[in-house]
Amino acid sequence: MQNEFDAVCHNDNFNASSQSPRVIGVQSGVAHEFSKISQTIIRLIESFGVEGDVHAGRSDQHLFHIKRFGDQPNLRQVHLIQAEFFDDVSEEGHFLQPGDLGENITTRGVSLLNLPTGARLRLGAEAEIELTGLRNPCHQINHFQAGLLDYCKVATPEGVVRKAGVMAIVTKSGDVKPGDQIEVDLPSGPQKPLVYRTPLTDKN
Repeated sequence: MQNEFDAVCHNDNFNASSQSPRVIGVQSGVAHEFSKISQTIIRLIESFGVEGDVHAGRSDQHLFHIKRFGDQPNLRQVHLIQAEFFDDVSEEGHFLQPGDLGENITTRGVSLLNLPTGARLRLGAEAEIELTGLRNPCHQINHFQAGLLDYCKVATPEGVVRKAGVMAIVTKSGDVKPGDQIEVDLPSGPQKPLVYRTPLTDKN
């Protein structure tokens, strides 16, 4: 059973600014390290993830999830963070670059956290991903920069707000690079907010 209620960010305008939604950084890593390395281009592979990335695969590659839940479908093939979060924490003395928090794709101009579960993002000419849930920030963030976790995971009267990005699966293969435009396609019917998902929460 999920112990924390996920507070929902309500916003009818999914664009975070007047700027055209775009990719500003792409990153990957071959080892289970906290940060990922900036690349000039990455390849998304349908139903698999980022080519050459340690978290790619048809089953969940997160080490904690493997230890606790065993073999599970990989709903965390791609990790995205909005650059606007970097802007916010810089005002508190935390200076971040794309890839520092382990994301594969850094965006600007789209409010990722306000998108519903199942929203699809078209990245560049071919690639497409589908959002599956929120990233759950862990204590490693404070090992990277002391005190940063307090801004990534915030307790409010309505519940816990997780700000360290979203997770997705790849629905169409394609290359993604900085400068690529992002188009958002919202799911039809009732929309469900993004939440932190595990096999335990999915049973509720």
